[in-house]
Amino acid sequence: MVATLPATLRLAFFGTPDFAVPTLQRLLASRHAVVGVVTQPDKPRGRGQQVSESPVKAVAVAHDVPVLQPQRLKTPGFMDTLRAWNVDLGVVAAYGRIIPEEVLAIPRLGMINVHASLLPKYRGAAPVHRAVIDGERETGVTIMRVEKMLDAGPMIAKVTRPIGPDETSDVVERDLAQLGATLLVEVVDRFAAGDDERGELQDFMICSYAHRLTKEEGVIDWTLPAAYIHNRVRGLYPWPHACTYLDGARLIILKTRVEDEPPEGGPGAGAPPGTVVDVSRDAIHVATGHGGRIAIEQLQAEGKRPMAARDFLAGRPVKVGARFSGT
Repeated sequence: MVATLPATLRLAFFGTPDFAVPTLQRLLASRHAVVGVVTQPDKPRGRGQQVSESPVKAVAVAHDVPVLQPQRLKTPGFMDTLRAWNVDLGVVAAYGRIIPEEVLAIPRLGMINVHASLLPKYRGAAPVHRAVIDGERETGVTIMRVEKMLDAGPMIAKVTRPIGPDETSDVVERDLAQLGATLLVEVVDRFAAGDDERGELQDFMICSYAHRLTKEEGVIDWTLPAAYIHNRVRGLYPWPHACTYLDGARLIILKTRVEDEPPEGGPGAGAPPGTVVDVSRDAIHVATGHGGRIAIEQLQAEGKRPMAARDFLAGRPVKVGARFSGT
């Protein structure tokens, strides 16, 4: 007797940025049918602010998949088209907008989401960055049902990933996108097989929210402990970046290292936070709160290219005793 494969599902995919691309690509390569893609409208991007399509739209167009880019999801035209796609299951990966109940009700099996955190921790817009900023040692991806409340639906599956002490958020997010794509296809296969995927309810008592990043929070507070500053540099990379000021000029801090606290009476001990206590061949060493130190290994002057500390110092010497500040 020849075994038959579970049914092929008709999928609508909701996503916008690079994080969503691996999931869409894996679905397109699966036995399931992506009958349409919903992504945010084209908008100005990059330094030149030229209007361009989202990474998800580029993939969909390359595979001749119909694309919708509604300004509002409740418009009758959009909802009529979604119904006409005869969707079994909706898949969401970093779409960027809250999906209203009227839209959630259209797919026969509901909608599921690829969320880049171990829910219920770090619901919201910036889960990877906030986990790195907070110094978390582990993160992951949760496949969850989409409900009215943001990132609050039942959890269907999880995969974990350690966070290295010097890893930046872009590296972690890139890996999570791949892990989430693999897990998502496994979950869709389970739906197709008719498995009961109602999921595990989240514990609202331990949930946390990952607020959207802002440029203002990039300014370094040198009174914080060295580990906090190092984690903020990692978490705010590649946007909006951690930054500081030297003699009124803004400097973007791209790579740092936490150094051991100097012994009492040693060089730099007791220096006020933000003070340059040493300048070596490859780093600028700065005092932080609670007696710690940060070594700045890569930085960027306003309007210039990123530089290793040694190259920066060759063109702009920094003396011991100089002070970094918030303005």
